Amino acid sequence: MIDVMKRYKNLSGGVRQYDIRPKSIVLEFTDGSVYEYTHDIPGEGHVREMTMLAERGYGLTTYVNQHVRENYARKLR
Repeated sequence: MIDVMKRYKNLSGGVRQYDIRPKSIVLEFTDGSVYEYTHDIPGEGHVREMTMLAERGYGLTTYVNQHVRENYARKLR
């Protein structure tokens, strides 16, 4: 289930919204796809970095493209 997501501040494309959870982050992309990244896959360090970038509002899409790409725990939509 997808909770209420926060709008990502950098609207240049890629990530549209995000939801920070205790051990994961859920990202909705501009194409409507939604993925969950967890402490297990791709790992706690990546989730921490993506959380920080989401809250900062800059660099998240680039980070996903360069470091995790399709290494997600599950596709939600």
